[in-house]
Amino acid sequence: MGMTEIDKPVNMRWRWFFYAAAAYNIVIGGAGLANSAALVNDRIVGLLVVCFGIVYAMVGREPPRFGPMLWAGIVGKAGIVLLLLPDVLGGGAAPRTGVVLAGDALFTIGFLIFLLRR
Repeated sequence: MGMTEIDKPVNMRWRWFFYAAAAYNIVIGGAGLANSAALVNDRIVGLLVVCFGIVYAMVGREPPRFGPMLWAGIVGKAGIVLLLLPDVLGGGAAPRTGVVLAGDALFTIGFLIFLLRR
């Protein structure tokens, strides 16, 4: 009897990659959420980014089981990049937005590689 997708072992490096994605989201989202001067809509975005961080931590804990949830992360991160990239390239984005988008793009690529190789 063959191994199911959930039974296949996952390289520890992937687990650390997902934990890094979790930390990235929790730090960035937490900073936005904690900014009492920000508009409530901006703080809600921070909360949702933190929630995605929790999802990535769950994936890190059990990649075969929770890995398919990364499709939501791919859509979210790629969407943010596509929505904000014109402002970054045009110079109209807030400082450090390009750095955040670069991180989102790299995690998106990593998520895709993980999912397409399984």
